[in-house]
Amino acid sequence: MNAPMVPAAASRWTIVISGGVLMGLSLGIRHTQGLFMQPVTSGHGWPLETFGLALALQNLVWGLAQPATGLVADRYGSGRVLCLGVLAYGLGLYLMAHAQGPAGFTAGSGVLIGIALSGTAFGTVYGALSRIFEPPWRSWALAVSGAIGGLGQFCLVPFVQRLLAGVGWQTTAIVLGLLMLASLPLAVPLRARPRGKRVEGADRPVGASVRDAWRHRGFWLLNLGFFACGFQLAFIATHLPAYLLGHGLSLEQAGTALALIALANIFGTYACSRSAGIWRIKHLLAGLYAVRVAAMLLFLAVPVTAASAYAFALVMGFLWLGTAPMTNELVLRMFGLRYIATLFGIVFLGHQVGGFFGVWLGAWVYDHTHSYEWLWIGSIAIGCVAALAHWLIDDTPLAVSEGSTLRMARP
Repeated sequence: MNAPMVPAAASRWTIVISGGVLMGLSLGIRHTQGLFMQPVTSGHGWPLETFGLALALQNLVWGLAQPATGLVADRYGSGRVLCLGVLAYGLGLYLMAHAQGPAGFTAGSGVLIGIALSGTAFGTVYGALSRIFEPPWRSWALAVSGAIGGLGQFCLVPFVQRLLAGVGWQTTAIVLGLLMLASLPLAVPLRARPRGKRVEGADRPVGASVRDAWRHRGFWLLNLGFFACGFQLAFIATHLPAYLLGHGLSLEQAGTALALIALANIFGTYACSRSAGIWRIKHLLAGLYAVRVAAMLLFLAVPVTAASAYAFALVMGFLWLGTAPMTNELVLRMFGLRYIATLFGIVFLGHQVGGFFGVWLGAWVYDHTHSYEWLWIGSIAIGCVAALAHWLIDDTPLAVSEGSTLRMARP
């Protein structure tokens, strides 16, 4: 039997930093999209729904593309997927900046960036890290790369604010595209799989693994819970600035709230990733969604001020992307490592379908009612459903024997 492979210390840090910076840029640019809403719609004279539909489509395309990019990464390695994702991101931002009408804007911001996110965000990066690092190092790698990614998101918010104020939104989009393209060499450390070990189920076809997952009730409960996560995060990231502006806060204060979400996410992602190696993941996820619900209820119960907005941003930020590494780890423990990127990609599709409705319904409801009240109620309701769904998951690992799915005792 081959001994487990542990990358050298310098190599470990190179890998996790590269993955973290790529995620920070990819998710950070997406995190600032809400800051583009007002200048884009006012500059083009578009209704809010036009911008909302483009971002909603971005979420949906990201989700639809994630299983396919995951399968490519599982078969050929993550390096190619990351490189293509970076190139698609740069092109999408260029088309977004030069769009003359809604169709061009949607093609760049919605379709191309959606595809790019499937190849550059945590679906691909966490899959690569899960393959490269053995279990004793895996939670550390996911935690550190996630924290670095959160730091990148935090730094991008004030950077984008300054660019928008100084050079306008079109030039800002071009600068972000160039910044993304400059990150292309960071895909190199994530391209290789470790040698000297055999992945359990390596000879099993992907179709059989997907069928096993589809027959498992826990797989669908994970999808339901991740749908709620996508709905909540997409709604808040896109519409919180407009919600705060509507309650008398300034654009700078709204941007500060987004920055605080990203700042708290650094510590939250690290804490969630490390906790996954200590406590039962399904209980952690159920508790996370319950705390989100409590935070939203309290935020709606008090007057909207800068202080209340910042407090809400800090709490939600701590719970922001911690769901991703924990869900990735839960999928891995239940269904194995061989097709982790593919299976996580399918679960992530549920997240992005939720994101589509969170962004689009937010814009549609506001255009028709001039209020976000019903969206907040919906976010709270599906958060309760998500907490219950995760609590009910049977997280017993599965084993494959001669084509049959067997249930193993949970250690």
